[in-house]
Amino acid sequence: MTFDTWFVFLAAAVLICLSPGANNLLALTNGLRFGAAPSLAAVGGRLAAFLVMIVIAAAGLGAVLAASELAFQIIKWAGVAYLVYLGLRALMAPAAASAVPAAGAGHRLSVAALARREFLVAVGNPKAILVFTAVFPQFLVPGEAALPQFAVMGATFLATECLAAFAYVLSGKIFAPLLRDRAALVNRITGGLLLAAAGLLASASRRA
Repeated sequence: MTFDTWFVFLAAAVLICLSPGANNLLALTNGLRFGAAPSLAAVGGRLAAFLVMIVIAAAGLGAVLAASELAFQIIKWAGVAYLVYLGLRALMAPAAASAVPAAGAGHRLSVAALARREFLVAVGNPKAILVFTAVFPQFLVPGEAALPQFAVMGATFLATECLAAFAYVLSGKIFAPLLRDRAALVNRITGGLLLAAAGLLASASRRA
């Protein structure tokens, strides 16, 4: 893969990763409610899911999944249901149980629990496997080994995803002090964002 090809891929990855999809909205709400450190650590769950998808795409199995309308719909609606569950749970949570923690305060959800949410939201987004199956091959250089090129693009995408997650988590963290004593409003904002993420996922189709 030439530098020019990689640079064009990087530009595409930045646009894809920065788009306000389900995981990025989840990262925003995590940054708002739980602070930067645990929310950033939880992004590891998302990266693990994407790494599995990249391996699947590189093995050629992603094309099979991408071609199956039934598999696409099952994965999509499972992801939608999970996001709706998280959104309704936030909306109905007691205000006292949802206050934005002060700096240094204990967190009500462990990093493992937050990472599990990130992982489940990522694997419940079938558009991700389409990105790795349909977008990655467009940048493969014919005549060269595909696996090393997939490795380079995969590493680039995951690094870009980290930066995007950092931006969304930081955005939530910045707004957290403004909502410190408005727990009910935090419930409505986070619940609304998660339901919006569910709506975005529900509108996803297999068409690029």
